[in-house]
Amino acid sequence: MAAWPCSRFHVSQPFRKTLDLTSRAQQAHRAVEAQSVFAALDTSVPPATPDTLGKNARRAFDKSGWPSLMPVQVQAIPHLTRKTDLVVQSKTGSGKTGAFLLPLFDRIAPEQSAAQALVLTPTRELAVQIHSEFNRINPLPEALRSALVYGGVGYAHQIAALKGGAHIVIGTPGRILDHLGRRVFSLKSLRVLIFDEADEMLSLGFYPAMVRLKQYLPDDRQSCMFSATIPPKVRLLGREFLRTPSFMGISGDQLSVETIEHRYVRVQPMDRERALIRLLEVENPDSAIIFANTRRDVDFLVGFLKNYGFRAGMISGAYSQHRREAEMKKLRQGRIRMLVATDVAARGIDVDQLSHVIQYNVPFEMEVYIHRTGRTARAGNAGVAITLASMSEEASLSAIVRRYNITMEKHEVPDIKEAAAKVAQRMTVVLEDRMRGKTRLEKERLSRFVPMVESLAQEEPELMAMLVDELYQAHLQQPAEPPPKSRRRRKHRR
Repeated sequence: MAAWPCSRFHVSQPFRKTLDLTSRAQQAHRAVEAQSVFAALDTSVPPATPDTLGKNARRAFDKSGWPSLMPVQVQAIPHLTRKTDLVVQSKTGSGKTGAFLLPLFDRIAPEQSAAQALVLTPTRELAVQIHSEFNRINPLPEALRSALVYGGVGYAHQIAALKGGAHIVIGTPGRILDHLGRRVFSLKSLRVLIFDEADEMLSLGFYPAMVRLKQYLPDDRQSCMFSATIPPKVRLLGREFLRTPSFMGISGDQLSVETIEHRYVRVQPMDRERALIRLLEVENPDSAIIFANTRRDVDFLVGFLKNYGFRAGMISGAYSQHRREAEMKKLRQGRIRMLVATDVAARGIDVDQLSHVIQYNVPFEMEVYIHRTGRTARAGNAGVAITLASMSEEASLSAIVRRYNITMEKHEVPDIKEAAAKVAQRMTVVLEDRMRGKTRLEKERLSRFVPMVESLAQEEPELMAMLVDELYQAHLQQPAEPPPKSRRRRKHRR
């Protein structure tokens, strides 16, 4: 992954200069709005250094072999140590794991054999990674115990670790909820709750399990959330679990609020539509506008997306104003998940919770890029702008980057295996969640089909794939609903 360097590019044309200044002013205003929805971050708190770490955290740092603390650790650890509820926006690979693990070593009481810290992750791979890092830098390996908990494997080893008095539990929400429901362990002694990659957890469909998990949480706890992006659903999740959290955005070695994440994906001209499908399956946007340069492309894309199972609408210059407004209303109400549009839709659209803008083509005019991407990250929310660009279009996109001082990351088109893995993860979450809601009698009834399923999986897997695909279309291609507001706000005691 690489970021194009940005430089100021001044032009003499009055209109372009005005548009440039306006776009910068809008971005600055959105940054202020984004930060204002959280509690003010106490900027007087001094940054962390190895010498300011607690006794056990310092021992863990020395054991880690890290040459220094990373920016997210320098900025976040002092606030985590002060038991502040915190939302941290920081990209994957920035050092988030160390940021929340180091303070935990001084928060956990080894003499108390109970779960005192819970780290929720979206995937087993991330859970394994965090668990391995905890064990690697654990300054008290004989005294501090951990449990790794995720679905798709047997229960026995996990039950033994939980009943053995694990101090920190790391895993996926669904399987942790299973163990809590079976009363294998309790969270009554919980001191710290961590959501790692919260945006990905919501993308994979873990929200129902996370809501049910709330009933097991004590009021007196510190809750923190780490996420690469802070879309509307993540903000609502924060309101569900965190008490007036402070917000911290980390960009490189700077504190900032990133409202729009700009990316581009190099595509082959003849493979553009399938690259779009794979992007949609990996990104799983709550709501998106897909811009195309011509009405012909819009017509083609809507048919292609619908045939693939997506609920998509369209607007173009051929539509009357009344029909355009009707399509926009469907998007706002969640009756369609994405809207394919020509640039007639780039001006005058107001969708506060639009998570993604995807450009099927690089726009013909540079100003259009600002109008298109400005449809997301509104009302203080964050958004993602992704542009599909062929090799011949990269020069035009580079000119846009220089013109508007944008930092844009280059990504590869997700391969078929990556997209399939994402879909499979979401389906596993859906199936496990549905199984969790079955009664004992219903489980007894469905057990009749287990031998049949095992046989089909070996001999005719396409038949099982057909059923899973139908369930996928019914449950995962629908618009994602935002988390409901709590009817009764629980009081947190410090």
